[in-house]
Amino acid sequence: MTDLLETSRWTGRIFSGGWIPGENGEIPSVEPATGAVLGHVGAASAADVHRAAARAAQAQRAWAALPYQDRAAVLRRAGRLFEDHREEIETWLVRESGAVRAFAGVQTIEGGAEECHAAAALAAAPYGEVLRSHQDRFSFSRRLPVGVVGVISPFNAPVVLAMRAVAPALALGNAVVLKPDPRTAVCGGVVLARIFEEAGLPEGLLHVLPGGADAGAAVVEAPQIRVIAFTGSTRAGKAIALAAARQLKRVHLELGGNSALIVLDDADLDLAASAGAFGTFHHAGQICMASGRHLVHASVAERYAELLAEHADKLAVGDPRGPVAMGPIIDAGQRDGIHRIVTDSIGAGARLLAGGTYEDLFYRPTVLADVPLSAPAYAGEVFGPVAPVVAFADLDEAARLAAGTEYGLSLGILTRDVAKGMALAERIPSGLAHINDQTVNDEATAPFGGVAESGTGARHGGTAANLEAFTEQQWVTVRGRPPRYPF
Repeated sequence: MTDLLETSRWTGRIFSGGWIPGENGEIPSVEPATGAVLGHVGAASAADVHRAAARAAQAQRAWAALPYQDRAAVLRRAGRLFEDHREEIETWLVRESGAVRAFAGVQTIEGGAEECHAAAALAAAPYGEVLRSHQDRFSFSRRLPVGVVGVISPFNAPVVLAMRAVAPALALGNAVVLKPDPRTAVCGGVVLARIFEEAGLPEGLLHVLPGGADAGAAVVEAPQIRVIAFTGSTRAGKAIALAAARQLKRVHLELGGNSALIVLDDADLDLAASAGAFGTFHHAGQICMASGRHLVHASVAERYAELLAEHADKLAVGDPRGPVAMGPIIDAGQRDGIHRIVTDSIGAGARLLAGGTYEDLFYRPTVLADVPLSAPAYAGEVFGPVAPVVAFADLDEAARLAAGTEYGLSLGILTRDVAKGMALAERIPSGLAHINDQTVNDEATAPFGGVAESGTGARHGGTAANLEAFTEQQWVTVRGRPPRYPF
């Protein structure tokens, strides 16, 4: 079997069905674990984006007119290609994004193959309903493609966070302009372009343009792009929403989080510490759903923090090509921001139980106890492997603390009393809630999205959310003959 990237001239801007040299310089693909340059990808300019959007709009009409099973067949082939080339794709995720092999595998299969298979089924889903009418006519609603969807995806889970928009948008008859993060331009861009090229996606329907802020702004500005799916920081999401509002574009925003993991006094502490360690330290904490705040009943808080620190101290951190649990932070700027949050929190009175140090881009899993609510490790999103532990006295205080943040993405509650956990979850605004699990969970068939500063609600995953995200609703009536009006 030929390597997926072996014959690709991926030093250029990527268009589905064509490989065109970059006109805006080149972006180096850098391995964060070693600093090695793996290659170069052409950087897209704003003009490139506008040309791609215009071409996508032209190609989309014929794609939407195809029978649904033809679109589904392309998605199924794409899903099989993710499976067939799993090892190669995982290797790029490990080397370019710093993911350990297990997390790379989740992205390739659940974020790649499963998103494609779910989207193939979406193409055949019912897309309208018959409506009652008080007049003598047939009345119904139907869903039609929006046309061109703009997708702006981040570095931390580049396959998952692109494919959950790309796959359903294509399946529903749209064209897509994708701008991946330039730090993961290969595993989050070139790979997707090659997958769909090999799957037989007609030319012009998927445009992959790695680039900087100017390219991202052009995705929002291009008049042919009517829907924007953005995953990234809350600050950037607000700027995109403002810019899109000027053209009355729909935006689906998946933004930051500071998700609470609540440990009740009846929880199994060994299991709780294991779940808490995974929720915070998985992929070095560079996950929007990461367990950012550990709220623990006062009667068990000290013991939980000790167990969590033991887990942290045991975790191997290093080059993700080796047998480690955690790889590197994506770059020095992100690492320095994490360390500043840790040191400022210690300065504010937090007690360091584990970690708090780094070598190159490898940051040790960190546990902080007795964290003041004003400390930056508790008050904001860290986006790194830092677990602040805060005690609460009763369920009312747990609910108040968990809800006392501008974010509302994910929630985990650990307890032997499931009914108590369910009742507590109802009191905390959150797009996702997991009883007896940590906060990092995602499936292609489930609606995903946060509330408040975490985004605009469930906009990806599952039939209903994807139809709402990537189609327009049209009301249609049909009469046997035109009525006579009194004019």
